[in-house]
Order: sequence, then C-alpha cells, then structure tokens
Amino acid sequence: MEKRIYIVRHCETQGQSPTSPLTEKGHQQAKHLVAFFDNVNIDHIISSPFLRAKQSVEPLSKERHIDIEIDERLQERQLSTNDLPNWEEKLKATFADWDLAYEGGESSRAASQRIISVVDEVFKNDDENTVIVSHGNLTSLLLYHYKYDLGFEGWKKLSNPDVFLFEYTNNHVTIERLWQDE
Repeated sequence: MEKRIYIVRHCETQGQSPTSPLTEKGHQQAKHLVAFFDNVNIDHIISSPFLRAKQSVEPLSKERHIDIEIDERLQERQLSTNDLPNWEEKLKATFADWDLAYEGGESSRAASQRIISVVDEVFKNDDENTVIVSHGNLTSLLLYHYKYDLGFEGWKKLSNPDVFLFEYTNNHVTIERLWQDE
C-alpha cells in the first residue's frame, strides 16, 4: 500500500512560546494551506500541541471535517531551559554533534526520535494520506533521518509554512518539497 505523509511546518507566528499565536499573515497562510490541499485526499491530521501549529491546520480541519489529533511528540525541540543570547550558534553546533544537549534541553538525536516515532506509526496505520504539523527544527531533523539533509543552513531557509511530501511505497521513502515560497 502506498502512503503519503505531508509534513507541514507551521505558518508565521508572533513568537516562540508554546502559546504564541499566528500573525495576521500566518492566518492568511493557514487559509492558503486549505487551497494548497484542495486536490489531496486527507484521512488524518496530527498536530503539535503548540498553538501556532494547531492554528496552522484548523482551517483545513474545519473544511474537511477531520478532527485534529494532538501529539506531544511533535512539539518543538527545547534547546535549553536557560536563555541563550547566542541560541542560533548553539543550535548550529547541535547539527554537527547529534548528542550535544544544553542544560534542560534535548539533543538532536532525542528530538529526532520523537518525530520519527510518529512518522513510523503513521506508515504502519491504515490511513493513506496524513497531514502532520510540527516545527522547523523537528522537520529538519526528520528530513535528515531520511537522507534529505538540509543541515543548519537549510533549516534557516525553511519557510513558514513549508510542506514536504513523504511517499512510502514498497518499504522505500521518497521526499519532495512541495511548498513554493510566496
């Protein structure tokens, strides 16, 4: 059976906290996602519990009458519990050392295992077409796992939103970036 998973990075947001809402532009982007998926059959929608991820997919959920399943494993990676003024530099180091973890934070390896476990479960379930909404860092780690290596520089180039198609056929996964920057 062929399976398709659409990995969606959330739309433009007002901040990075779990409760940060979308900007006005982000709400427009969420409506654009409805049109983007117009010709795609969707069986299942799974989202990060963060508000920006849920708001990114709510219009699609309402349009298709599909409930959003919240999965804690899709929440954005916590780099550290400390304020890191040079956080981008610190994040870059975690792309080179997958076991590097800062105080209270997650290593790239640990964070990637969370999203990989969600994707593996979806590949094993009965749904043919699933939309998963998460965050940029987790998306880039997932892509790396499937040999679509963005690296740190590629992570910086991800757009809000962004959409990647994972197709699973005969135990083989192919990946294609579908979203075209506005």
